[in-house]
Amino acid sequence: MTLELLLTLGGLALVDSLSIGTLLVPVFFLIAPRLRVGRMLLYLATIAGFYLVVGIVLMLGAQAAFTALGDIVDSTAGRVVQLALGVGLLVTSFLIPTKPKEGAGPGRLSRWRNGALEGRRASVVMVVAIGAGLVEVTTMLPYLGAIGLMTAAPITVPTRALLLLVYCGVMVLPALVLLAARLVARRLIEPGLRRLAAWLERTGAETTAWIIGIVGFLIARDAAAQLELFAGLG
Repeated sequence: MTLELLLTLGGLALVDSLSIGTLLVPVFFLIAPRLRVGRMLLYLATIAGFYLVVGIVLMLGAQAAFTALGDIVDSTAGRVVQLALGVGLLVTSFLIPTKPKEGAGPGRLSRWRNGALEGRRASVVMVVAIGAGLVEVTTMLPYLGAIGLMTAAPITVPTRALLLLVYCGVMVLPALVLLAARLVARRLIEPGLRRLAAWLERTGAETTAWIIGIVGFLIARDAAAQLELFAGLG
């Protein structure tokens, strides 16, 4: 396990921490008139657990695929395909419409928050967290990239599981930091949280484009390094 792998995984986890489920919904919890710490912690634990379970399932499948296709993936043709995929994602990130729709409100996010905070049963929070995770399943490109890197790395299965656990913890870390700040200095932090919530809603599409672009760059960079495309530049 190399320092470069750890830094890349950490960067992808921080990118993942900017998603709707891991940051925007928690921020909505924090700006509610009545903050319910227990429910927010339950929400964060549930969505982190959801990602962990999905990651383990995907990692097992990815391991089987790498075992069966290892020679193809490591071949020149396989790396060229990887490079094309990374470049394709990078180009796609520039083509995604990023302008918010006029008149669009929080809608579903507000309903999720109200249901989680005002519901009689705390289990509603878990349902909301799983719902947020399911919405993001098809767009979890950083997570898929991280799983691919961990699966391809020459490390043991327990180490991969530990890295995956830490990855999911880093994903919810910014929300935990904001929760601590909200508890310690509510008057100072609340205006900033409201501005952050508005910014996240307004730039959701742009954030998605950035995420796709970053993942595409990382995939393309790895392929270029394996193909030694820039070896002569040194």
